[in-house]
Amino acid sequence: MSRLCGKKSVYLFLILLCLFLGSPRLVGAVEVHDGSPADGDWLVRRMPAEPATLNPVTATDVYEGMVNSFIYESLLKRDNRTLELVPFLAQTLDASSDHLSYTFTLRDGLRWGDGMPLTADDVVFTFEIVRDPAVDAPHLRNYYRNLEKVQALDNRTVRFTFSKPYFKSLEMIGGMSIIPRHIFAKGDFNTNPHGRSPIGSGPYKFVKWETGKEIVLSRNEDYWGKKPHLKKIVFKIITDETVALQVLKRGEMDLMGLTPVQWTRQTRRRKFTRKFDKLQYYLPGYSFIGWNMRRPYFSDKRVRRAMTMVLDRESILKNLRYGLGQIVTGNFFYESRDYDKDIKPWPHDPRKAAALMDEAGWTDSDGDGIRDKDGVPFRFEFTIVSGSQFAEQMATILKEELRKVGVDMLIRPLEWALFTEVLDDRSFDAVIMGWSLPVEADPYQVWHSSQAEKGSNFVGFVNQEADEIIEKARTTFDRSTRAGYYRRFHEILHDEQPYTFLFVNKSLVALDKRFENVNVYPLGLDPTEWYVPADLQRYR
Repeated sequence: MSRLCGKKSVYLFLILLCLFLGSPRLVGAVEVHDGSPADGDWLVRRMPAEPATLNPVTATDVYEGMVNSFIYESLLKRDNRTLELVPFLAQTLDASSDHLSYTFTLRDGLRWGDGMPLTADDVVFTFEIVRDPAVDAPHLRNYYRNLEKVQALDNRTVRFTFSKPYFKSLEMIGGMSIIPRHIFAKGDFNTNPHGRSPIGSGPYKFVKWETGKEIVLSRNEDYWGKKPHLKKIVFKIITDETVALQVLKRGEMDLMGLTPVQWTRQTRRRKFTRKFDKLQYYLPGYSFIGWNMRRPYFSDKRVRRAMTMVLDRESILKNLRYGLGQIVTGNFFYESRDYDKDIKPWPHDPRKAAALMDEAGWTDSDGDGIRDKDGVPFRFEFTIVSGSQFAEQMATILKEELRKVGVDMLIRPLEWALFTEVLDDRSFDAVIMGWSLPVEADPYQVWHSSQAEKGSNFVGFVNQEADEIIEKARTTFDRSTRAGYYRRFHEILHDEQPYTFLFVNKSLVALDKRFENVNVYPLGLDPTEWYVPADLQRYR
């Protein structure tokens, strides 16, 4: 599934728990260490925006996943190195040759973080919840449209039966976070308080969430699998990129993503590189500007193409991102076989952009310097996540370029929680954000017309041929054939321009050097493998 990049209460309990746990204690520095794996220490990392919820079913942003990947688990997982699906909560899998039936046997002795047994009933419950129309999860539900039934054959055995084959069926049932029935069956699922205090089966347990400050996890000492070495993971919620780097440099944080200017200019001194390793890698995903096609300004593809041609993406990549990325033209990961590299970006051509708007009927009929059509001035809001330096810079550049061609753009910064509400309500004109992508992407969630009113098709893209391609590809298991369908889909998006596709960006990371066994995998980093030698540990 795709997830958004970019931003009720048991609060009294959390305060009391915080006071009980106490504050971290620094360990005195030593000069020599033996480098041997050891239990202990914490990982303190930045979270750029606060998640709306930690309910793994209703959440739609990557920030929930940053936390819940340590708390909840799935039947299968991707192997870090090969990216193949391998057993996780499941011990065995039996798949029918017609791709319509999948039977999983759970590992013996699985337990939730509160000590209750994890059984096949929890698996059945999870998928009943996902498919329930009353549950706020349209972004997930589309993947299970053809799931006919889920049966618990006994306490450890679950069978999934589909009405028609789908190339991602195994990944979607195997990769879904399993949730506890005894916790989430009570009351309204969408507002269940455990969206703020999750209980999972994973290697870490939830400790506290201080709104606007931090989310804290501690190691699950009764974990069924191999326990990680690190005792705690602390997510510090710091929305401002400059402040975050200051906190990192003071030694109050261990891990954070860097902006291109931070990577290139602000962390290059020896004083920094003595303390921190700098890692870079690509992750599947892309950034974009989304045009709400329900608005009169953006209902015409000529205008949307004009918006793209106004923007000098090559200059932005060079000057704002220091060349650390690649301009993209479509929705698939740039290095995947589904992405058509023969499709070239629309060029930066303000004169042609102006001609396209003229052709679409947006002219300055009253001489006030602003284009208009049918009495409607071409004046719109550009919604960004506040605190994002790149979004602010992009918005400023776009505003000036549009002014030159007779379009008035107002910049509207919002905190992440409000930003996602605006997306859900479709109450925006244009937005800048990004999608993170799975290993094998299915465009249905973001691009099928059925997802336009309540789903991830925020911009309201509706195209019959695109729908037909998406549906046909879902039942195509041959990867080369499916790639052919997706390349045609890529052509349609390039022509229609519902998004101005921006960049696939390099992930730029700084990590404290005291951590050992740090590997950069195709999908990034895995802190559950890390350790700190005993004599270098900072926190007790």
